[in-house]
Amino acid sequence: MLIRLLMTVLVALFFFFAMRGAKIVPRGVQNVAEIAIDFVRINIVEEIIGKKEGYRFLPIVATIFFIVLASNLPSIIPFLNISPNARIGMPLVLAVVAYIAFVYAGAKKYGFFSFIGKSIVVPNLPLPMHFLVVPIEFFSTFVLRPATLTIRLMANMLAGHIMLVLLFSATNFFFWQFSGWSAVSLVTFAVSVAFMMFELLIVFLQAYIFALLTAVYIEQAIHADSH
Repeated sequence: MLIRLLMTVLVALFFFFAMRGAKIVPRGVQNVAEIAIDFVRINIVEEIIGKKEGYRFLPIVATIFFIVLASNLPSIIPFLNISPNARIGMPLVLAVVAYIAFVYAGAKKYGFFSFIGKSIVVPNLPLPMHFLVVPIEFFSTFVLRPATLTIRLMANMLAGHIMLVLLFSATNFFFWQFSGWSAVSLVTFAVSVAFMMFELLIVFLQAYIFALLTAVYIEQAIHADSH
Protein backbone atom coordinates (compact mmCIF):
# COMPACT_ATOMS: atom_id res chain seq x y z
CA MET A 1 0.00 0.00 0.00
CA LEU A 2 2.87 2.38 0.79
CA ILE A 3 4.37 1.72 -2.64
CA ARG A 4 0.99 2.38 -4.27
CA LEU A 5 0.67 5.70 -2.47
CA LEU A 6 4.29 6.62 -3.19
CA MET A 7 4.05 6.01 -6.94
CA THR A 8 0.67 7.77 -7.22
CA VAL A 9 2.03 10.82 -5.42
CA LEU A 10 5.13 10.84 -7.65
CA VAL A 11 2.97 10.81 -10.79
CA ALA A 12 0.84 13.66 -9.45
CA LEU A 13 3.89 15.70 -8.46
CA PHE A 14 5.58 15.11 -11.83
CA PHE A 15 2.64 16.51 -13.80
CA PHE A 16 2.02 19.27 -11.28
CA PHE A 17 5.54 20.64 -11.58
CA ALA A 18 5.74 19.93 -15.32
CA MET A 19 2.57 21.86 -16.11
CA ARG A 20 2.89 24.61 -13.53
CA GLY A 21 3.40 27.80 -15.47
CA ALA A 22 3.16 25.93 -18.78
CA LYS A 23 4.49 27.79 -21.81
CA ILE A 24 3.28 27.72 -25.41
CA VAL A 25 6.69 26.41 -26.51
CA PRO A 26 7.43 23.62 -23.99
CA ARG A 27 10.89 23.17 -22.53
CA GLY A 28 12.49 20.80 -20.05
CA VAL A 29 10.13 18.78 -17.87
CA GLN A 30 7.06 20.30 -19.53
CA ASN A 31 8.30 18.97 -22.86
CA VAL A 32 8.69 15.45 -21.41
CA ALA A 33 5.19 15.59 -19.90
CA GLU A 34 3.62 16.79 -23.14
CA ILE A 35 5.37 14.08 -25.16
CA ALA A 36 4.03 11.48 -22.72
CA ILE A 37 0.48 12.85 -22.89
CA ASP A 38 0.67 13.13 -26.69
CA PHE A 39 1.65 9.45 -26.86
CA VAL A 40 -1.57 8.50 -25.09
CA ARG A 41 -3.65 11.03 -27.03
CA ILE A 42 -2.42 10.07 -30.51
CA ASN A 43 -1.64 6.36 -30.20
CA ILE A 44 -4.48 5.28 -27.93
CA VAL A 45 -7.33 7.79 -27.62
CA GLU A 46 -7.49 9.27 -31.14
CA GLU A 47 -6.52 5.97 -32.75
CA ILE A 48 -9.32 4.04 -31.03
CA ILE A 49 -12.04 6.48 -29.98
CA GLY A 50 -11.38 9.18 -32.58
CA LYS A 51 -10.71 12.89 -32.28
CA LYS A 52 -14.33 13.95 -31.90
CA GLU A 53 -15.17 11.80 -28.88
CA GLY A 54 -11.62 11.17 -27.74
CA TYR A 55 -10.94 14.46 -25.97
CA ARG A 56 -13.76 13.79 -23.51
CA PHE A 57 -12.11 10.56 -22.40
CA LEU A 58 -8.44 11.53 -22.69
CA PRO A 59 -8.15 12.44 -18.97
CA ILE A 60 -9.43 9.06 -17.75
CA VAL A 61 -7.44 6.98 -20.27
CA ALA A 62 -4.24 8.99 -19.66
CA THR A 63 -4.66 8.71 -15.88
CA ILE A 64 -5.08 4.94 -16.14
CA PHE A 65 -2.02 4.66 -18.39
CA PHE A 66 0.30 6.67 -16.15
CA ILE A 67 -0.93 5.11 -12.89
CA VAL A 68 -0.49 1.58 -14.27
CA LEU A 69 2.94 2.47 -15.66
CA ALA A 70 4.11 4.06 -12.40
CA SER A 71 2.71 1.18 -10.33
CA ASN A 72 4.46 -1.38 -12.54
CA LEU A 73 7.90 0.26 -12.27
CA PRO A 74 8.66 -0.75 -8.64
CA SER A 75 8.99 -4.36 -9.81
CA ILE A 76 12.46 -3.48 -11.11
CA ILE A 77 13.40 -0.66 -8.69
CA PRO A 78 15.87 -1.79 -5.97
CA PHE A 79 14.53 -1.77 -2.40
CA LEU A 80 10.95 -1.68 -3.69
CA ASN A 81 11.16 -4.81 -5.83
CA ILE A 82 7.47 -5.51 -6.26
CA SER A 83 4.74 -3.90 -8.31
CA PRO A 84 1.55 -2.94 -6.45
CA ASN A 85 -0.19 -4.40 -9.50
CA ALA A 86 1.14 -7.85 -8.56
CA ARG A 87 -1.62 -7.85 -5.91
CA ILE A 88 -5.25 -7.89 -6.97
CA GLY A 89 -6.39 -4.71 -5.18
CA MET A 90 -4.88 -2.09 -7.48
CA PRO A 91 -5.73 -3.83 -10.79
CA LEU A 92 -9.29 -4.37 -9.53
CA VAL A 93 -9.75 -0.68 -8.69
CA LEU A 94 -8.36 0.36 -12.08
CA ALA A 95 -10.63 -2.16 -13.84
CA VAL A 96 -13.65 -0.77 -11.96
CA VAL A 97 -12.69 2.76 -13.09
CA ALA A 98 -12.47 1.53 -16.71
CA TYR A 99 -15.79 -0.28 -16.27
CA ILE A 100 -17.52 2.86 -14.99
CA ALA A 101 -16.03 4.87 -17.86
CA PHE A 102 -17.36 2.68 -20.65
CA VAL A 103 -20.78 2.19 -19.02
CA TYR A 104 -21.00 5.96 -18.55
CA ALA A 105 -20.02 6.54 -22.20
CA GLY A 106 -22.79 4.27 -23.44
CA ALA A 107 -25.42 5.42 -20.95
CA LYS A 108 -24.65 9.07 -21.70
CA LYS A 109 -25.30 8.57 -25.40
CA TYR A 110 -28.21 6.12 -25.41
CA GLY A 111 -29.62 6.10 -21.90
CA PHE A 112 -28.71 3.36 -19.44
CA PHE A 113 -31.26 0.67 -20.31
CA SER A 114 -31.10 1.37 -24.04
CA PHE A 115 -27.33 1.00 -23.89
CA ILE A 116 -27.64 -2.33 -22.07
CA GLY A 117 -30.09 -3.53 -24.67
CA LYS A 118 -27.97 -2.45 -27.63
CA SER A 119 -24.91 -4.11 -26.05
CA ILE A 120 -26.42 -7.53 -25.48
CA VAL A 121 -29.05 -7.92 -28.22
CA VAL A 122 -27.61 -8.89 -31.59
CA PRO A 123 -29.96 -7.72 -34.36
CA ASN A 124 -31.37 -9.97 -37.07
CA LEU A 125 -31.03 -13.17 -35.06
CA PRO A 126 -33.84 -15.72 -34.97
CA LEU A 127 -35.86 -15.31 -31.75
CA PRO A 128 -34.83 -18.66 -30.19
CA MET A 129 -31.14 -17.73 -30.59
CA HIS A 130 -31.59 -14.69 -28.33
CA PHE A 131 -32.12 -16.97 -25.33
CA LEU A 132 -28.59 -18.26 -25.87
CA VAL A 133 -26.83 -15.16 -27.18
CA VAL A 134 -28.15 -12.50 -24.77
CA PRO A 135 -26.76 -14.13 -21.59
CA ILE A 136 -23.41 -14.73 -23.34
CA GLU A 137 -23.21 -11.11 -24.53
CA PHE A 138 -24.18 -9.80 -21.09
CA PHE A 139 -21.58 -11.93 -19.36
CA SER A 140 -18.79 -11.12 -21.82
CA THR A 141 -19.53 -7.36 -21.85
CA PHE A 142 -20.43 -6.56 -18.26
CA VAL A 143 -18.72 -9.30 -16.23
CA LEU A 144 -15.80 -10.68 -18.22
CA ARG A 145 -14.30 -7.34 -19.27
CA PRO A 146 -13.42 -6.01 -15.79
CA ALA A 147 -12.40 -9.52 -14.69
CA THR A 148 -9.97 -10.01 -17.57
CA LEU A 149 -8.54 -6.49 -17.16
CA THR A 150 -7.85 -7.26 -13.50
CA ILE A 151 -6.42 -10.74 -13.94
CA ARG A 152 -4.27 -9.92 -17.00
CA LEU A 153 -2.45 -7.08 -15.26
CA MET A 154 -2.06 -8.84 -11.92
CA ALA A 155 -0.93 -12.16 -13.41
CA ASN A 156 1.71 -10.58 -15.66
CA MET A 157 3.23 -8.45 -12.91
CA LEU A 158 3.10 -11.26 -10.35
CA ALA A 159 4.75 -13.69 -12.79
CA GLY A 160 7.55 -11.22 -13.46
CA HIS A 161 8.06 -10.66 -9.73
CA ILE A 162 8.28 -14.40 -9.06
CA MET A 163 10.77 -14.93 -11.89
CA LEU A 164 13.04 -12.16 -10.60
CA VAL A 165 12.85 -13.55 -7.06
CA LEU A 166 13.80 -17.03 -8.28
CA LEU A 167 16.69 -15.82 -10.46
CA PHE A 168 18.26 -13.56 -7.83
CA SER A 169 17.69 -16.20 -5.13
CA ALA A 170 19.53 -18.70 -7.33
CA THR A 171 22.38 -16.21 -7.75
CA ASN A 172 22.61 -15.79 -3.99
CA PHE A 173 22.49 -19.54 -3.43
CA PHE A 174 25.21 -20.46 -5.92
CA PHE A 175 27.52 -17.60 -4.92
CA TRP A 176 27.29 -17.73 -1.11
CA GLN A 177 25.96 -21.12 -0.09
CA PHE A 178 26.80 -23.76 -2.66
CA SER A 179 30.60 -23.83 -2.63
CA GLY A 180 32.19 -24.91 -5.87
CA TRP A 181 29.35 -23.52 -7.97
CA SER A 182 30.21 -19.82 -7.80
CA ALA A 183 30.74 -19.65 -11.56
CA VAL A 184 27.10 -20.64 -12.08
CA SER A 185 26.07 -17.55 -10.13
CA LEU A 186 27.53 -15.42 -12.94
CA VAL A 187 25.16 -17.11 -15.37
CA THR A 188 22.10 -16.70 -13.16
CA PHE A 189 23.06 -13.08 -12.47
CA ALA A 190 23.40 -12.35 -16.21
CA VAL A 191 20.01 -13.97 -16.84
CA SER A 192 18.54 -11.92 -13.97
CA VAL A 193 19.75 -8.66 -15.49
CA ALA A 194 18.49 -9.69 -18.93
CA PHE A 195 15.10 -10.56 -17.46
CA MET A 196 14.98 -7.17 -15.73
CA MET A 197 15.36 -5.53 -19.14
CA PHE A 198 12.57 -7.73 -20.47
CA GLU A 199 10.44 -6.86 -17.42
CA LEU A 200 10.95 -3.17 -18.22
CA LEU A 201 9.29 -3.84 -21.59
CA ILE A 202 6.46 -5.67 -19.84
CA VAL A 203 6.02 -2.72 -17.47
CA PHE A 204 5.30 -0.46 -20.44
CA LEU A 205 3.29 -2.99 -22.45
CA GLN A 206 0.91 -3.76 -19.60
CA ALA A 207 0.20 -0.06 -19.10
CA TYR A 208 -0.34 0.36 -22.84
CA ILE A 209 -2.62 -2.69 -23.12
CA PHE A 210 -4.72 -1.69 -20.10
CA ALA A 211 -5.25 1.84 -21.42
CA LEU A 212 -5.81 0.54 -24.96
CA LEU A 213 -8.51 -1.91 -23.86
CA THR A 214 -10.17 0.83 -21.81
CA ALA A 215 -10.31 2.97 -24.95
CA VAL A 216 -11.64 0.02 -26.99
CA TYR A 217 -14.44 -0.61 -24.49
CA ILE A 218 -15.37 3.09 -24.45
CA GLU A 219 -15.44 3.16 -28.26
CA GLN A 220 -17.65 0.07 -28.39
CA ALA A 221 -20.00 1.63 -25.84
CA ILE A 222 -20.27 4.83 -27.88
CA HIS A 223 -21.09 2.82 -31.00
CA ALA A 224 -23.24 0.16 -29.32
CA ASP A 225 -25.93 0.70 -31.98
CA SER A 226 -23.60 -0.76 -34.63
CA HIS A 227 -23.32 -4.01 -32.67
